[in-house]
Amino acid sequence: MTLDRFYPIFDSLDWLARTLPLGVKLAQLRIKDRSEGELRAIVAPALALCRRHGATLVVNDHWRIAIDAGCDWVHLGQEDLDDADLAAIRRAGLKLGLSTHDHAELDRALACAPDYVALGPVYPTILKKMKWERQGLERVREWKRLIGDLPLVAIGGMSVARAPGAFEAGADIVSAVTDITLAEAPEARVRQWLEATR
Repeated sequence: MTLDRFYPIFDSLDWLARTLPLGVKLAQLRIKDRSEGELRAIVAPALALCRRHGATLVVNDHWRIAIDAGCDWVHLGQEDLDDADLAAIRRAGLKLGLSTHDHAELDRALACAPDYVALGPVYPTILKKMKWERQGLERVREWKRLIGDLPLVAIGGMSVARAPGAFEAGADIVSAVTDITLAEAPEARVRQWLEATR
């Protein structure tokens, strides 16, 4: 299955409900600081909503909940990898996306045989405090050379204007968070993203 080139990341069911009808076909649900019960009550309807719109849902971090809900994809950060049961994830048939920020993390990710690799932050990001500096497009080019046919996701400080450069450098997919969620007109911004990536 080929993943869509536009990959927004949202922290609520509400964002999915607002953007899926616009044509979003790949979205990540990334929710922190909620109880397991609350998360379970969000992931199942999120999956149903995505399926209704013919979209792929990727659940960030919470792989047990993703398995129980019958999800198709899970995304793990490097810290999440420490506690994840990759064998259980694979047995359940889930595909796996992994975050990377440096060569050691890329080596570790590739040893896990992921279904995509994410590199970030390509540009400075305000989403979260990170110890990594901006990676830049040269690093995107290098990562694509190193991973070959594996899909490469560019994330961090991405905008509609920066997307073409990321694709040109070798990214297969561009991920956006605050460029949408902090936009004055998020739906209009999503439409711009869809136009720029289709």
